[in-house]
Amino acid sequence: MDSSSLYPVILAGGSGSRFWPLSRELYPKQLLKLIGDETMLQRTLRCALKTAPAEKMHIVTHRRQSDAVRLQASAVASIPPDHFIAEPLAKNTAAAIGLAAMALSRKDPEAVMVVMPADHVILKNSVFARAVREGSRLAKEGWFVMLGIKPVHAETGYGYIRRGRPLSSRSSKRGPVAYQVSRFTEKPDRDTAQRYVSDGRYYWNSGIFIWKASAILDAIRMLQPRLYRGLVSIEAARGTREEEKTIEHVYDRLDSVSIDYGVLERLPVARRPGGHDRAIRHKNRPGGLVGLAVLPVDMGWSDVGSWPAIGQISRADSKGNVMVGNVIDFDSRNSILYADKRLVATIGLEDMVVVDTEDATLVCHKSRAQDVRKVVEALRQRNAEEHLVHRTVWRPWGSFTVLENGDRYKIKRIVVNPKARLSLQLHHRRSEHWVVVTGTARVTCGERVYDLERNESTYIPMNTKHRLENPGTTPLQIIEVQNGDYLGEDDIVRFQDDYGRKY
Repeated sequence: MDSSSLYPVILAGGSGSRFWPLSRELYPKQLLKLIGDETMLQRTLRCALKTAPAEKMHIVTHRRQSDAVRLQASAVASIPPDHFIAEPLAKNTAAAIGLAAMALSRKDPEAVMVVMPADHVILKNSVFARAVREGSRLAKEGWFVMLGIKPVHAETGYGYIRRGRPLSSRSSKRGPVAYQVSRFTEKPDRDTAQRYVSDGRYYWNSGIFIWKASAILDAIRMLQPRLYRGLVSIEAARGTREEEKTIEHVYDRLDSVSIDYGVLERLPVARRPGGHDRAIRHKNRPGGLVGLAVLPVDMGWSDVGSWPAIGQISRADSKGNVMVGNVIDFDSRNSILYADKRLVATIGLEDMVVVDTEDATLVCHKSRAQDVRKVVEALRQRNAEEHLVHRTVWRPWGSFTVLENGDRYKIKRIVVNPKARLSLQLHHRRSEHWVVVTGTARVTCGERVYDLERNESTYIPMNTKHRLENPGTTPLQIIEVQNGDYLGEDDIVRFQDDYGRKY
């Protein structure tokens, strides 16, 4: 397949609400190892590599998740640093896709985007690659291509696409047959969904799209003009001192809208009385019509939308249980049992979900798994950190674990990898006291640079530039005690960083 103009764009900015407590807002589903030894993001990258080389990959994520995303991606592929696009705020898929489309149009006017969620599962990578090849060919003709999945049950949580006329004159003789789209239905009731399954002309919307970057920008310009003007402003500020300020300003004012609802479902796809398909004209295709197409593909897809979905795509035991971690069970059936570190013992459960992590435990019936979002929302309203982060947070240089969090103080264990260092930074609202547990710490504090050995300590005053570095060949561990009126991770000003972080 000619991949010279093909660019996979991976959307990796989820909120982490459906797989709580294993997922958190700053460590969402795509960063978890739900299936096998790789995270969802890493599996998606390997799938995308079947369609294009690593230097074509682009990943759009939230600014606060970018460290973890970069770290995980680096274990799979060498993606250029400027191909990670960090949004300051989560504004749904229309803004994320538009931002990537602007960047690609600047680099390659003929760019074809393959938009992929980072937190879905595709088990048949070769089948997916063939579908991308056909979809790319259609996209070059001006079509907006959606990959459709034949429904196997009456799912009420998915969008449905009804196919229209086949594009036989446009489709490859060897590839799958694409169809014009004649109707969208978003999350129908169960009776309607069952009718769609029996009808045979409906497909689940996989959320995977193939189109020219210039074409989707043209559609955004016509159907979401406010978003388009914001994207143009960001592009005009690219590479200037005003770039970051412009992005903040634009995103703060954008509506949160999905690409499906905001653009695709507003494209005219119905038939006119005269039999001609309504469509929008594309400025880069003189005299041609742009249409919306669905390309059915059996690629072993799942959106892994909630805990029960793990049982559908993971290998279960003879009693239908999926058990992960340190679990001892007697006589349970059709249950999801997950133990992070502690021992979890279960007896006689049926159709249950049990998930135990270091700081939170979930127990619910499978039929109520979607209500996990209510727990996350309650934690958010309570301003509890359990919805936001785990006790252990991974960084490009290592990790930190929150050991205790009290009134005006926080205690962390920090582990710095050999030859790694944190950014040169300061905090406006807290001071820090460091005690070395193992290894050697090289400390920058103001104008001083000095080394600390095991059992030695130092004090970092508020509003003082500082840096922690591990010059040795074994991991450095320190205990950090923070004091101040605000101890959030966003109280940080970076002056220099080895990993390109600004926030």
